[in-house]
Amino acid sequence: MEAGGLPLELWRMILAYLPLPDLGRCSLVCRAWYELILSLDRTRWRQLYLGCTECRHPNWPNQPDVEPESWREAFKQHHLASKTWTKNAPILETSVCFSLFRRRRTRRTLSVGPGHEFHSLGSALAMSSLFDRILLFPGLHEEQGEIILKVPVEIVGHGKLGEVALLASIDQQCSTTRLCNLVFMPAWFSPFMFKTTSGHVQFDNCNFENGHIQVHGPGTCQVKFCTFKNTHVFLHNVPLCVLENCEFVGSENNSVTVEGHPSSEKNWAYTYLLGLIKSSPSALPAEDPDSIMALDLESRDQAWSPRTCGMVIEGSQSPASPVSSSPKPGSKAGSQEAEVGSDGERVVRTPDSSDGGLSPSSEDEDDDQLTYRLSYQVQGPRPVLGGSFLGPPLPGASIQLPSCLVLNSLQQELQRDREAMALASSVQGCLIRQCLFQDGKGGVFVCSYGRAKMEGNVFRNLTYAVRCIHNSKVVVLRNHIHHCRASGIFLRLEGGGLIAGNNIYHNAEAGIDIRKKSNPLILCNQIHHGLRSGIVVLGNGKGIIRNNQIFSNKEAGIYILYHGNPVVSRNHIFRGHAAGIAVNENGRGLITENVIRENQWGGVDIRRGGVPALRSNLICFGYSDGVVVGDEGKGLIEGNTIYANKGCGVWMMSSSLPHVTSNHVSYNGLYGLAVFSQKDGSGEFPGGHGAQENFSEDGDAILWEPELEKDDDPLRRPVTVALIESNSVNHNGASGLYVQSSEALHVITNVIHANGDRGVTVAQSSQLTRVANNSISCNRQSGVKVEAQCKVELRGNGIYDNRGHGIITKGDSTAVIENDIIGNRGSGLQLLPTSDTKVIKNRIHSFRAYGIAVQGHAKALVQENIIFQGKTNKTIFQQISNNRECIMQNNKFLVFKKKSDTWRLVNPPARPHLEHSLRGPSAAHSGQKVAAMATRITAHVEGGYHSKRSIFCTIL
Repeated sequence: MEAGGLPLELWRMILAYLPLPDLGRCSLVCRAWYELILSLDRTRWRQLYLGCTECRHPNWPNQPDVEPESWREAFKQHHLASKTWTKNAPILETSVCFSLFRRRRTRRTLSVGPGHEFHSLGSALAMSSLFDRILLFPGLHEEQGEIILKVPVEIVGHGKLGEVALLASIDQQCSTTRLCNLVFMPAWFSPFMFKTTSGHVQFDNCNFENGHIQVHGPGTCQVKFCTFKNTHVFLHNVPLCVLENCEFVGSENNSVTVEGHPSSEKNWAYTYLLGLIKSSPSALPAEDPDSIMALDLESRDQAWSPRTCGMVIEGSQSPASPVSSSPKPGSKAGSQEAEVGSDGERVVRTPDSSDGGLSPSSEDEDDDQLTYRLSYQVQGPRPVLGGSFLGPPLPGASIQLPSCLVLNSLQQELQRDREAMALASSVQGCLIRQCLFQDGKGGVFVCSYGRAKMEGNVFRNLTYAVRCIHNSKVVVLRNHIHHCRASGIFLRLEGGGLIAGNNIYHNAEAGIDIRKKSNPLILCNQIHHGLRSGIVVLGNGKGIIRNNQIFSNKEAGIYILYHGNPVVSRNHIFRGHAAGIAVNENGRGLITENVIRENQWGGVDIRRGGVPALRSNLICFGYSDGVVVGDEGKGLIEGNTIYANKGCGVWMMSSSLPHVTSNHVSYNGLYGLAVFSQKDGSGEFPGGHGAQENFSEDGDAILWEPELEKDDDPLRRPVTVALIESNSVNHNGASGLYVQSSEALHVITNVIHANGDRGVTVAQSSQLTRVANNSISCNRQSGVKVEAQCKVELRGNGIYDNRGHGIITKGDSTAVIENDIIGNRGSGLQLLPTSDTKVIKNRIHSFRAYGIAVQGHAKALVQENIIFQGKTNKTIFQQISNNRECIMQNNKFLVFKKKSDTWRLVNPPARPHLEHSLRGPSAAHSGQKVAAMATRITAHVEGGYHSKRSIFCTIL
C-alpha cells in the first residue's frame, strides 16, 4: 500500500480512531483502502458494535463468549434490521408542485423526563409528528391511562438498559413504531404492555416484565436482543413475526403462543421482513453428523461361499444283513471320540473349523479300508447387509456398516427430500431463532392452524419446549432441548411439520411425543439420555422418523402404542437401558433399515397386540435378545440381520402370531429362534428371561380407543399360526430353533446351520409343530430332537452333516415323511423308548452308525424308505429288543456290491424342494432364496486308494 510509506499496522492504528461515516468514506477511496478497512474487523468494527447501546453481543444469549465470524457483518445486519420500521418512509416526502422541489421533512427529537421539554410520554406523543424520535431519560415513567400511538414514532431510552422504566399500556394504531432500550412493565389497570392489530412494531434491546404483548394479523413484529421475564407473547393470525436473540425466563404459562393460520392480508412490512430473513447469514456452526456417537467400524471382508463338507465312511468289504444286533463293544470308530449323552444322543467331538463344519476324515485311516467320500453344498439366504456380518464377532474389533445404513448429514437429507427442503426453507407465521427459553412452564405453543419456525434456540428447565396441536405446523431446526419436566416436543390433534437437526436430551418424559393423528417429519436429531423414551407415538399418531441417533434413554428408544403407526427408517438406536424399539398395545408402524445395537432389553420388543412390519434392520450386540415377540405380539419380521446378541436372536411367546421370514440370525449367545409357552411372570425362562415391566407413557388405553383407526394395511396378511419361514439361522450358541410351545407352529424353508447345539429342539408341543422343507446341517449335536409328548411333523427336510444323530425322537406323535437324512455322525434316525413315530418315504444315510436305530419298546411304522449303506462293519438298521410294535414295510436297503455302483438322488431330487414350497409375497419382497442342496449321489473308484473297494461318493 503506497501511502506515505507507512506500514499497514500504523494505518490500522490511525483508522481505529475514525467514526463510522469516515470509515465508509475511506473504503470508497480505492480497493487497497477498502481491504484495509475490512481488516479492522477484530479491532475498530468490534469496538463500534459493542459501543452501540441498541444491541448486545451478536451471539447473546446462548453463546455470549463466542465471537462472530465477522464483527463488521454483524454490525451491518444490526444496522439494516434497526431501519426496517422506516421502510415506508416515502410518506415523509411531500411534494409542493413538482418533484423537482420535493424535500424531506426533518425528524425531531422530543425529550421526556424531569427538567426536560416534556414530563410524560403522553404529552410528548400529543406533540409528535411522523417518525419523530421520543427520548426518555433515566427514571420511572408511569402512564395512568392507555397510550394510543396514532402516528409512527420511535421511543428510545437514554443511557444504559435498565435505567429507563416505562409502566404503560400501549395500543398501536399507526403503520409502524420502534421501541428501544426500555424496561417495560404493565400499568396498574391492564396486563397488556403493548398490542397492535395491523401495524408493524420493532423492539430492540428491551426488557419486558410480568405482562403480555399481543400482535394480531395482519400486524407484524420484529424483536431482537430483548429479555422477557414472566411475559407472554401472544401472536394471533400473524403473517410474519421475527424474534431473534431474545431471552425468555420464568414464564408461568407459555412464553410464546402462535394461534391461527397466518393472515392472507399482509401489511407493508411483510416483504421487508421476508427479505431481511433471507439475506441474514446463518450463525449456526456447520454440523458434524458423527458429533455424538459414531460406530467405530472396521471392515472384515469374509465372503460366505457355499460349504463343501466331506465325510469318510470306513468298513469291511462285505455288506451286513439289513437287521442285526447291537454293535460290538470296542469297535474302531476312527480318530474322533464318540460320546453318548442322555437319551442315547450321540455327539462326535471334532475340532472346530471356521465355519462350524466337520473334518471329513481321520488321518490315521487304514489304507486297506473301504472308503468313500460324500460332499455337497450348503447355502442359505444371503443377509441384506452382505459379508460384513457373516464372520464371528471378534473382541475389540468393529464392523463396516454398508452404505445403506450410514447416517446422512442434515444437508444431505434435505437435498434428497424435496418436501423436507421446502419445509426447512419456508418462513410463515412466526420465526424464532437463537433465543433462550429457560426456567419456566412452557416454551412455544402453536395451536389452531398456527405456523412457527424455531431455529438455533436453547430450551432448558421448562415443563415442555414446543407444543403443537390442532392442525398446526412447526419447523424445529437445530435447537437444543434439554431438562424439560415433561416431553421436549409435543404434537397432538393432527399437528405436523419438520423436526430436524436438534439435540434433545435429559428430558423427564419422551424427547418427542406424537399423538392423535399428528404426522411430523423427524430427521437427523440426536435424542439421548432421556429419563423415559426417546420418541413416543400413540393414539393414531404417525410421522416419518428417519436418520436420527437415539441412544442412552432409560426406556425404549422409540415406543409405539395405541395404534401409533409411524415409518421408522435409517435410525441408529443404541445403548438404551430398555428396548431399542417397543411396539405395544396395538401399535403398528413400518420399521426398516435401522441399526439397533447394544440395548439392555430386546432390540425390538413386540407384545400386547403390537403388529409392526420389521424389515431390513441390523439388530446386533444387544445385551439381551435381538427381537422379542411377547404375549399376543404379531407383525411381520422380514429381511433383518440379527447378529451377536447375548440372548436369543428371536424370542417368541407361543400366544403370539408373528411372521418371521427371510432373516439372517447368526452368532447370538443363546438360541437363534426360540418359542416359549409361558406367560410373562408365570415361570422362569431359559437364559434369564423374566417378566418385563410395563413402561407405558400414558395411563389407560380407554383414552385412545374412541378414535382408533381401522387396520387397513394391505401389506399385512392375516396370520392364524405363528410362521417361521425362509430364514438363515447359523452359528448361534445353542439350538438354531428351540420350541417349548402349547400352540401350533409352522417352520418352513429355513436354513439352520452350524449352531452350537442341535439344529431344531422340540421340547414341548401339545399342538402340531410342522417342520417342512428346511435345510438342517452341520450343527454341533443332532439335527432334530423331539422330546416326549410332542406332536411334530418333519416333512421334506434336508438333514445333513450334523455331529450327532440326524433325528432323535421320543415324541408320542411324530411323523418323519419324505426327508433326506444323510451324512450325520450319529444314526440317521434314532427312535427312543416311548416314542410313536411314522417313518415314511425318507432317504437315510449315516456317517458312522446306523441308518435307523430303534431302542427299547419304541412304536414305529417304517415304510417305503430308502436306506443307504453306512459304516460297513455295522448294519443299516438296528433294533435292540424284539419289538413287535416296530413295523417295517417295503423299505429299500442299498449296499455297495461293485465299483460301478452309482447312487442318484432323483425322483425326487435332493431335498429340500424350496421351489415347490408355499412362500408368501413377503418372501418375494426380500428376493432371498435358499439354494437347492444336491441333485445326485455318484459312486466311483478313487484311483489313489489301495483298498479293494474304495468308493468316492459326491452329491453334485
